[in-house]
Amino acid sequence: MRMPIEYRRRGQAVWLDTISRKMIETGRLASLAADGSVYGVTSNPTIFGQAIDKDGGSYAATLSRLAKGGKDAFGIYDEVTRWDIADGADILRPLHDKNPEDGWISLEVLPSLAAEADKTVVEATRLNRALGRPNVFIKVPATPPGVDAIRRLIGAGISINVTLMFNRKHYRDVAMAYIGGLEDLDRAGGDVTKVHSVASFFVSRVDTMVDKMLDEKGRPDLKGKAGLANCKVVYQDYLGLFRGARFLELAKKGARVQRPLWASTGTKNPAYSDLLYVENLIGPDTVNTMPEKTLDALLDHGKCPGDTVLDGVDEAKRTLDALRAIGIDVEEVGERLQVDGVKIFAKSYDELLSTIEARRAETAGEAPRAMTPQAAAR
Repeated sequence: MRMPIEYRRRGQAVWLDTISRKMIETGRLASLAADGSVYGVTSNPTIFGQAIDKDGGSYAATLSRLAKGGKDAFGIYDEVTRWDIADGADILRPLHDKNPEDGWISLEVLPSLAAEADKTVVEATRLNRALGRPNVFIKVPATPPGVDAIRRLIGAGISINVTLMFNRKHYRDVAMAYIGGLEDLDRAGGDVTKVHSVASFFVSRVDTMVDKMLDEKGRPDLKGKAGLANCKVVYQDYLGLFRGARFLELAKKGARVQRPLWASTGTKNPAYSDLLYVENLIGPDTVNTMPEKTLDALLDHGKCPGDTVLDGVDEAKRTLDALRAIGIDVEEVGERLQVDGVKIFAKSYDELLSTIEARRAETAGEAPRAMTPQAAAR
């Protein structure tokens, strides 16, 4: 039996953390969905940038057509990304029709909007309407303005994938925004049964930063432990919040839990198991989104030891306490990582627009227009 199928039986959905036109056209995505290898897909500006830059041939005709039609770099980006997401959603739709928790694909709002709640709401609403599919998550970062936007969007009945979460505060704020948004929707006479959400909690980036700090402090014995410990205590927060009286009132009306989604689960350190952030985070009502390399490893030699996200919770707490005792506060690390994450996605977006602008200009037979940071943010 394929491990993703076994994981799904335990309540966890394996998703693929990449999308490209080539993957759609070759039937790769359809095959993975049909044989039980993946149950959903995530994307971000970095993923789209890599797809267009490294596999430009699959996009060439569309880029040329849009450029000749007068589209600027942002217009081309907007149409190409929605094209991939719409086709991906259609491929995954049979999974969604069978089980509404499956078959999801995500499209992120512009990184430049991470500090602007009102504009995030407007952009997320536009993307949701433009795509018009029941299995598309609009992806919003868990920055303070993003959390405000998330509650408002959930309250408007829009399904959201919350991204860039790195510590317990991020998680709690997002979970409460989801619950509050459902309450708002219910009070307005909306249907809480139609809204879904996942809370994307990043894993390996925590270890990457903490391990570097541990090297500086001469404590290699604690390396490779912070990321998993962080997730295990957050899952306990999930259990407490979504089994609490406030959410249970919504659950009586058919509201669904906001599933924790483990993101950044590709192993960065070659000294660690290639499935470190997969086999140790299995559990009910969760998602694990992974790059192709990690998915291939799971399909090749993965195991399903059980509901491992519930194992070693006391040890996880001791690990975080031990880190704090030597001056490494994972909560503070998480704040730094979120700021860095917004910058990384913004940089990827700017680079992607520059790539698109170069190809647009080549098609139009003119010099590329200067692209300032976030110049095409609208």
